[in-house]
Amino acid sequence: MAAIYSLYIINKSGGLIFYKDYGSKGRMDTNDSLRVASLWHSMHAISQQLSPTTGCTGIELLEADTFDLHCFQSLTGTKFFVVCEPGTQNMEALLKVVYELYTDYVLKNPFYEMEMPIRCELFDINLTQAIQKDRVALLGR
Repeated sequence: MAAIYSLYIINKSGGLIFYKDYGSKGRMDTNDSLRVASLWHSMHAISQQLSPTTGCTGIELLEADTFDLHCFQSLTGTKFFVVCEPGTQNMEALLKVVYELYTDYVLKNPFYEMEMPIRCELFDINLTQAIQKDRVALLGR
């Protein structure tokens, strides 16, 4: 059973620029993934404004009965979030690895235009390897 259901990358204006489904059950179509990304972007922005804590950067973890949603926001406002099984550990570290892959293979690609959907084969290959490595580490525990 896969610990990671899906991975999303949202640009600073809330547009979905990358989506990858890793779960075998409950696959979403394109419209549903766009709705989830838009909803998360809105909730994240509202939580920043409503937080009683100064300097709040938004929701980092959303725990539900059937899934957990972990989020990492870069300094540029790009959000990386993963939907996984409840109680899955080390997702923050995985999101930082995804961010490193994004900076190495997407942002340094001379053909990539900022804020546009990610279409980079090297990013896809290395992301798949990182996710597989994380799954092996989770199963080994």
